[in-house]
Amino acid sequence: MTEKIGHKAGRHRRLLAIPLLVLLLILVCFAALALGTTSIPLNELVRILTAALLSSQDALDPVHTILLDIRLPRIILGIAVGGSLSLAGTILQGLFRNPLVEPYTLGISGGASLGVCLSIIFSWQARFGALAYPLSGFAGALLVMSFVYGVSGFRKRMRIRDMLLIGVMISFIASSLVMLLMAVSRSEDLNSIVFWIMGSLDEPDRGLILFTTVFALVGLFCSYLFCHDLNGMALGEEEAAHLGIRVERTKRLLFLLASLLTGISVSVAGVIGFVGLVIPHFMRLLLGPDHRLLLAAAFLGGSAFLILCDTMARTIISPLELPVGVVTGIIGGTVFIFTLTRKKVTL
Repeated sequence: MTEKIGHKAGRHRRLLAIPLLVLLLILVCFAALALGTTSIPLNELVRILTAALLSSQDALDPVHTILLDIRLPRIILGIAVGGSLSLAGTILQGLFRNPLVEPYTLGISGGASLGVCLSIIFSWQARFGALAYPLSGFAGALLVMSFVYGVSGFRKRMRIRDMLLIGVMISFIASSLVMLLMAVSRSEDLNSIVFWIMGSLDEPDRGLILFTTVFALVGLFCSYLFCHDLNGMALGEEEAAHLGIRVERTKRLLFLLASLLTGISVSVAGVIGFVGLVIPHFMRLLLGPDHRLLLAAAFLGGSAFLILCDTMARTIISPLELPVGVVTGIIGGTVFIFTLTRKKVTL
């Protein structure tokens, strides 16, 4: 009887998960719009948003500028980057069958960081403008992704363990090269490198924000084409093959999808850690391993978590702003340790 009640309660929790996460994301977005150096009351917030939808708001109004030109783009980018990193972490943890794998494990962030460091040192921004950092970061991420894919997949059978080890080693190599460039760079270049590495959602290019958001949503849609395959892969590769899953093809496509989601996120927002590790792990503990629910839940949870951390980064020592990667690292690491401790106590 107790098991039946517990199963029923768990089923209700899973059914309510997505609506509750959508509500949480909406509440966090409203809080991010209202809070900051200039606080905006709720009634004023609603008035400005309504006027903006009706195209009747005075664009010279400073509150209008703060709300729609500064905070709203950060929120949209936070949804895209947080959702992408969390979705990539969910895919990789399912693919590797390891809850400690995250998007940065495969060295993609290291490649992006190396690309941006080279861009800063060689002043590519003077030639390519605001797109210099995203383009160089994505080029570095794409180079690492191609190398890991090529080295681990040159045989007909892609070995998950080899891919993981190669990615970890490339991450160490890229990090060492970044530190070497920091050691020989000028002081002004060093400040730019450090600021980018710690992560930020302050992206001025609206086109880049739109592209990142569209790609994140497309990535979420594409991931659902493999939700049954991920559920089968959780049983092991041999069992998945017996279920009719094309294991090698699935591994390659999921690796490419997770890598592209990570590469674009890192190239736009910098290295923002723990989102792709903590949120998928936490959602799996709450909702179970079914990827039909887990993928969307991780996307929504990652978006809400990153926007919340960005809001805290903007308000903790206002008017100064902390790098959002610092806040996600502190909160994410603390929550992860607490979750593991509680899990051990329960077992």
